Amino acid sequence: MAATANAVNITNRAVSRTIFRWIHIVFGIPILGYIYDSPSDTHNYAFSVRYVFLPVLLLSGLWMWKGHLLRRLVSQRSHSAQPNPSLSQKAKNGQPALDFMSSL
Repeated sequence: MAATANAVNITNRAVSRTIFRWIHIVFGIPILGYIYDSPSDTHNYAFSVRYVFLPVLLLSGLWMWKGHLLRRLVSQRSHSAQPNPSLSQKAKNGQPALDFMSSL
């Protein structure tokens, strides 16, 4: 069962890598047009290149480069955000409530 879940996880990562790669390529094409087009025509689509295509290109590139660190950070925060039962709740449930000094 764990091997199947791992295979699905690897497949999902491969699909997301491919999607981000194609987003990066497609959103980079208008920037090439902006750079190599004649200067008299660049003002027509300068706004979309500056405020749509370039930010998407930068974010997709950063995600492909350092996305693994962001995923690790988010997963650590989600694990730490899960509530841990307090010591008094453990004592109510019949589990021994250990204080700080007894664990030393």
